[in-house]
Amino acid sequence: QVQLVESGGGLVQPGGSLGLSCAASGSIFSINAMGWYRQAPGKQRELVAVITSGGSTNYADSVKGRFTISRDNAKNTVYLQMNSLKPEDTAVYYCNAVGRSGPVDFGSWGQGTQVTVSS
Repeated sequence: QVQLVESGGGLVQPGGSLGLSCAASGSIFSINAMGWYRQAPGKQRELVAVITSGGSTNYADSVKGRFTISRDNAKNTVYLQMNSLKPEDTAVYYCNAVGRSGPVDFGSWGQGTQVTVSS
C-alpha cells in the first residue's frame, strides 16, 4: 500500500500564487513518476504536470510558463508551484504516483485539495 498526502491549496486572487506538495509513504520500492491532475466541476480530470524520477517534466499547454513541478526523490515528495493563477485554474487538484511496491506495480492517488482562484 502506498499513500499520498497532499497539502497546500486554498483561495487566492487572480494573478496570485499557491504551492502544493504531496508526500508518498508506505511500501515503496521505487517511484517512476509523480504528477498533478485537476478536475473542475462538470469536467473530466486532466493532467496538469508530471515529473519522472530522472527529472523530465511535461505540462499541460494551459499551465506552461506559469506552473512548475519539482520533486525530492529522497523524500518521495512532489511539489507544484502555481503562479499567475487564473479563475479557470479553479479545481480540485490530485496528486498521482506510479512505481513499484515490492514485487508489484502501483498507482496511487491523493485525496485531492481544492484550489480556488477568485476575487
